[in-house]
Amino acid sequence: MFEVTVQAGFSSGHYLRNYQGKCENPHGHNYRVLVTLVGAELDETGLLLDFKLLKHVLRPTVDYLDHNMINDLEPFTTLNPSAENLARYFFQKTADQLHQMTAGRVRVKDCTVYETDTSYAKYYEAL
Repeated sequence: MFEVTVQAGFSSGHYLRNYQGKCENPHGHNYRVLVTLVGAELDETGLLLDFKLLKHVLRPTVDYLDHNMINDLEPFTTLNPSAENLARYFFQKTADQLHQMTAGRVRVKDCTVYETDTSYAKYYEAL
């Protein structure tokens, strides 16, 4: 199996609903997102997926969240914008596009969202 990972970053605000503590108040993070792909076959160039193409796939989702209050954006108007839910959101957005682009040859292994340099959440789906 082959794996490739790219990283993207964005700055956004959020607050956690049904939470008691500082994070119930609006605050911001400089998020880092890592998306790892996996597949058994390389393309004719010898790549699982071009890093540039994966960054292009991530760009609309990053741009959607960047410099916004995440709680004001769908699906986070009702879904709590925790790092865990953001990781799943990136996973699903990326997986949908990759399935169409690669006819299932490449899939998302996992997505990791860092809220700080030392705190992150990861989302993956069991096979």
